[in-house]
Amino acid sequence: MSNDDVLSMYVKAANKHDFNLAITLNINGALVTGTTISAQSYFDKISESFEDGNDVAQSLSDQLKSASETAEKSSSDEARFIHLKEAQVYCGDSNPTPSKGKFLWRGKLSEVDGFFLGTIAKDK
Repeated sequence: MSNDDVLSMYVKAANKHDFNLAITLNINGALVTGTTISAQSYFDKISESFEDGNDVAQSLSDQLKSASETAEKSSSDEARFIHLKEAQVYCGDSNPTPSKGKFLWRGKLSEVDGFFLGTIAKDK
């Protein structure tokens, strides 16, 4: 399955220029909403969550830092994943998952059925 060229362009802008874009993705009937971030930022933020843990957590943190450095140096023009911050997933009319807090999300571009610019704001 091929990626949407426009969506790929947004992801490349995020990866190469730290371009942040509020976006909502349609994936297999679910809506994933958030703000684009670079692959490097995604791996950096995930790595930080493991830094103060035990030896296994520290090893994971180190591997994620390495992935971040690889993402930064990557000269490939092909984007395969999209990374979102402040992400929420909506299935039907239910409350989003997660419903509280700020979360990072990573998904395959090849799985995106459609998208629109902007995020979903749940009435409070």
